[in-house]
Amino acid sequence: MEAFRKGTILRGIGSFYTVSEDGTGEQHTLRAKKKFRREKITPLPGDRIEFSPGEGEEHGWIEEILPRRTLCLRPPAANVETLVIVAAPVPEADLLLADRQIARAFHQGMRVLMAVNKIDLDTGLPERLREEYAPAGVTVFPVSAREGTGLEPLREAMRGSLCCLTGQSGAGKSTLLNALMGLELETGEISRKIARGKNTTRHAELIERDGLRVMDTAGFSLLEPEKDLPPEELKERYPEFRPMEGKCRFRECLHDREPGCAVAEAAAAGTISPARWERYRLLLAEIREVWRNRYD
Repeated sequence: MEAFRKGTILRGIGSFYTVSEDGTGEQHTLRAKKKFRREKITPLPGDRIEFSPGEGEEHGWIEEILPRRTLCLRPPAANVETLVIVAAPVPEADLLLADRQIARAFHQGMRVLMAVNKIDLDTGLPERLREEYAPAGVTVFPVSAREGTGLEPLREAMRGSLCCLTGQSGAGKSTLLNALMGLELETGEISRKIARGKNTTRHAELIERDGLRVMDTAGFSLLEPEKDLPPEELKERYPEFRPMEGKCRFRECLHDREPGCAVAEAAAAGTISPARWERYRLLLAEIREVWRNRYD
């Protein structure tokens, strides 16, 4: 019996998946075997798989999904190594949404970059975001996809890693991806009435070109809270808090309202971002509520 081949899922549309075969780059159209439905496993772009190819016009089959190193639920993608959050002045950057994504990415060991697009609209935004996120280890890249400025440093930071571009609808992800990789993906405009983006990417797709491997994903404006996250574990996802661990008055300090909190003192002194700490407290309150009601 011939051994199964290995490859990576590039995209899935309906019940069909396009897979790039290891070594050759040949693309195959496959369907997933029924066992994945019974096991409640959905193949995702980025998944490493074993497959049996089809013959002639017949499709092949996904036989096995290999263990995932990371898993993004929104956007749905597997084995992402670097999360690239695309922000912009318009629509106004939703930093609470960004913090949710960063926390989940750090929890899985991903690297996080932030591309601040449309800098011609607000030249000061990249520096403001750099002040907020540099203590967390997030590198901020000011870019203008339409003008083609600032792209090379971002491109070099993304090279050699499976990256996922994510962010709000209308931030310019598709335009940025076009500029970075020389593509012609459909792009949308901003709705003037509500200053939100029109979503042009309808499914996640792994694109490989010129040494870059990038997941293009649909934009979104909401990210549901995690239901199985104990409140005391949220602080572990904030790298800028680590130097203060053990310095609080109370050993089990959650860095919220407790007296003698070293993180609160660092935020007051500007050592870490006060705004990011306040958003952490909002997320903590939300997680506490979800945790209390987890069995309802």
